[in-house]
Amino acid sequence: MENRIKTYPEFYRFYLSEHKDRTCRLLHFIGTALVFVILFIAGYTGAALYWFLIPVVGYGFAWVGHFFFEKNKPATFKYPLWSLYSDFKMFFQILSGRIGFDSGKDS
Repeated sequence: MENRIKTYPEFYRFYLSEHKDRTCRLLHFIGTALVFVILFIAGYTGAALYWFLIPVVGYGFAWVGHFFFEKNKPATFKYPLWSLYSDFKMFFQILSGRIGFDSGKDS
């Protein structure tokens, strides 16, 4: 039986290790930023199409980063909620300068 990660701090260390490639992180950042833009537009207009676009854009950018640049399987498949939370956490940590697009700046 496979070992499951039991705590969120342990998961987030794993999550960052699965996002070492600069392009993968950049694609995650762009996808998450676009999710916020789409959320605003969806809330403002109420158009159903925008609500549909949120997961397509958010996961689309991230999965391109994983499959073509990082060459690994997204953690979303095993840890969907922790992964979603971590996408936002990584976004805000990059935005604030706490971590960088290059994994060498992680603390």
